Amino acid sequence: MPYSLENRLVIGVSSSALFDLTESDAYFVEHKEEKYRAYQDEHIDDTLQPGVAFPFIERLLSLNDLRSAADPLVEVIVLSKNDPSTGLRVMRSVKTYGLQISRAVFTQGQAPYQYIDAFDMSLFLSGSRSDVDAATLMGFPAGHVLPSTAIYTGGDSLRVAFDFDGVLGDDAAERVYQENTGDIDKYYDHETTNRERALSPGPLKRLLADLNLIQELEIARQKAEPSYKPRLRISLVTALSRAMSFCPPAVRFSARWWPAKVPGYGHEICPQL
Repeated sequence: MPYSLENRLVIGVSSSALFDLTESDAYFVEHKEEKYRAYQDEHIDDTLQPGVAFPFIERLLSLNDLRSAADPLVEVIVLSKNDPSTGLRVMRSVKTYGLQISRAVFTQGQAPYQYIDAFDMSLFLSGSRSDVDAATLMGFPAGHVLPSTAIYTGGDSLRVAFDFDGVLGDDAAERVYQENTGDIDKYYDHETTNRERALSPGPLKRLLADLNLIQELEIARQKAEPSYKPRLRISLVTALSRAMSFCPPAVRFSARWWPAKVPGYGHEICPQL
């Protein structure tokens, strides 16, 4: 019987976002493909260091304890344009770190994002800006993971912040802003005029819905075990400094997409001033 990816959050991540492949990439550029493969074979048991997406993926996978191991809540799949020799080292590193990742695709130079739809992913994370741009142009939910100087100290809390225009909702309002060369008053006029009109979902609306499901399970766990502390928190971060004063569609309609069982549970709306 085929393994079903329904009723779970499916995330794709590139190998270079999950692990630090800087040294491997530099070796490939200098020595080309044949020697690169030999290099990976020689270093197959050398565990790779965590990459920029590692903390997010690790904490996301930790939420699988909210459901039976036979029916994981979160499924992470490695999507990489590296070759299988690198793939073996990547998957051995996955095992060493104890990550619950058992599925991977290594395309040997081909665009990995073509598998996003096939695996029914809510998000694909990559350190390659060009891959992310190409994926989003095709309508796929993808995000560029940026390097960070923050020190990862472990812990199990997970905070996810969403922008609205072009992310949770469509980019209609953003287009108005750009077409009027950044005229904020015309932007506000557009939002006020259309405040009662339903917004179309953006590329990450489904990701929000999947995260909402996880929060609902945390609510249920907390009711059953009062000592349990919810780990997932979601925020809407908007660049509208007057967001709370005139309550634009971005705020009002996105609020309808949060779980309704516990009003305000685990969510924040944070205007960027």
